Amino acid sequence: MNEAGPIAALRDRVRGEVLLPGDDAFAARCAGFQTAYRHRPSVLVRATDPEDVVAAVRYAAAEGLPVAVQATGHGLAVATDGGVLINTAGLSEVTIDAPARTARIGAGARFAAVVDAAARYGLAPLNGSAPGVGAVGYVLGGGLGLLAREFGYAADRVRSIDVVTADGRLRRVTADSDPELFWALRGAGANFGVVTGMEIDLVPVSRLYGGELVFDLARTPDLLAEYLRWTEDLPDELTSSVSLLAYPDLPFFPALVRGRYAAHVRIAYTGDSRTGERLVAPLRALGPRLSDTVAEMPYTECGAIYNDPPQPHAYQGDNVLLRAFGPQQAAEVAELVGPGSPVPCVLDVRHLGGALGRPAGVPNAVGHRSARYLLRVLMPLMGATPDEARTAGEKVLGALAAESVGGRFQSLVYGGCAQGAPDAPATDFWEPADHRRLAVLKAEIDPANTFRCNRNIEPAA
Repeated sequence: MNEAGPIAALRDRVRGEVLLPGDDAFAARCAGFQTAYRHRPSVLVRATDPEDVVAAVRYAAAEGLPVAVQATGHGLAVATDGGVLINTAGLSEVTIDAPARTARIGAGARFAAVVDAAARYGLAPLNGSAPGVGAVGYVLGGGLGLLAREFGYAADRVRSIDVVTADGRLRRVTADSDPELFWALRGAGANFGVVTGMEIDLVPVSRLYGGELVFDLARTPDLLAEYLRWTEDLPDELTSSVSLLAYPDLPFFPALVRGRYAAHVRIAYTGDSRTGERLVAPLRALGPRLSDTVAEMPYTECGAIYNDPPQPHAYQGDNVLLRAFGPQQAAEVAELVGPGSPVPCVLDVRHLGGALGRPAGVPNAVGHRSARYLLRVLMPLMGATPDEARTAGEKVLGALAAESVGGRFQSLVYGGCAQGAPDAPATDFWEPADHRRLAVLKAEIDPANTFRCNRNIEPAA
C-alpha cells in the first residue's frame, strides 16, 4: 500500500506527531512502562487534543487498519503488530469541580496529578497503588484501588466518558445519552473506541491510617494464613493486601529485605487512627517486623503504602478471583513462590468484599463480584525467559483453580500466563452473559473490529 498520500493528509490534520518506523522518535514513543512487550505499529499518532484522535481513527478506518491505544503502557498485555497506535499521553488535563465532587481527566492524566489536584479540596479519586499509572485506562479496566472495599471499583464512579468510536465521531457518553455503550465502556472500554477523557466522582477522603508492615517469613512462616483469618471480620473502611517475595541477595534490593523471604501487608483505613491501631494490632502481634510504617498520613502520600517501582521494567502477571482461600492453600502457594521457586515470583493477595461485592449504582461490565480474594502472581523477568515465568505463574494459579469463581481481573494480566493458552475463554474476564452482551454491542459499534486491546472482544456474528 502506498501510504504517502494518506500519511501526508493525516499529518496535515494532526496537531501532534505522526511517526513512521524509522523516524527518529518512533521507538521512544512506542515505549511504555512495560519493557518486555512493545507496540510495533505501522503508524504512531501522538495526540495533543481529541481532534487528533478523531483524525487518527478516521485514517485507520479508511485504510482498514486496526487501532491500539497507549498512555503510560503499564498494563500492556498484547502488543500491536502493524496498524495505528494512538498515544494519548499528551491529553493530561485535570479539572476539579469541588462542589460537585468530580474531576474531568484527560486520557493521559496520571493518578498522581489527580490525587494532588483533588487534595486541595479535601477530596480523593479512587486510585490504585501506583501514582504513575494512567487514570483513564485504569478506570476503563475496572479499577481496584486503595479505597475499594469502602467505595467500590473506580468504574462504578464515572459520570461521563468522551470517546471516539469507529465511525470517527467524538461522543460524550452518559447513562442517559447511551446507556448500553456507557455500561460497556466501564469495564471493557478499549474495545469500543478511543477514550479521550472522562468525568469521575471524587470521595471525601483527605487522610488515611495507612502504610505497610514487613515481616521476615523465616520468623513468621504462617503470616499468609494469619492474614487471611484477620480479613474475615473487618469493616469496609479498611482495604488491605499482602505480598510475598523471596528477595534475591543482590545489591540493588534494599538491605532491609535483601536475601530474605518477606511479606508486605498493606493497609489503607479511612477511619480514625485509634480505631485503626486496634484493627491492625492482631497483625503486629504476629511477630517482629522488619518495618512498620502504618500511621496517620495525608492522602497525597498514599503512593508510599505500596512503594511500587517507578522505573520501567519487564514483567509478566496473571491472577485468579477466589471464592475462598484457606490455610492449606496459603501454605502451598507460599511454598511455590518461596526461595525454592525457579523464577522470582511476587504473590499478591487482595482482600475484596465490602462495596466490591455489591452491584454498582449504575450497572457496568465489571463482573465476578462474588469473589472474596484476588490472588495475583507477578513475575519480574530477571534472569528468566517469558516461557519460564509463564510456567511458574501457571503453577501457582493452578493450585487454587478449585476455588476460582471462574474469572480473572483483566487489568492485572500483564503479558500474562494466560497468553500462552489460546483456548482461555473470554468469560475469564467478563461474566458469560455480559460477554455475549458486549459482543453484540461490538458488532453494532465496531463491526470491523478496528479497536484492539488487551482483552479483545470479537463482534458477534
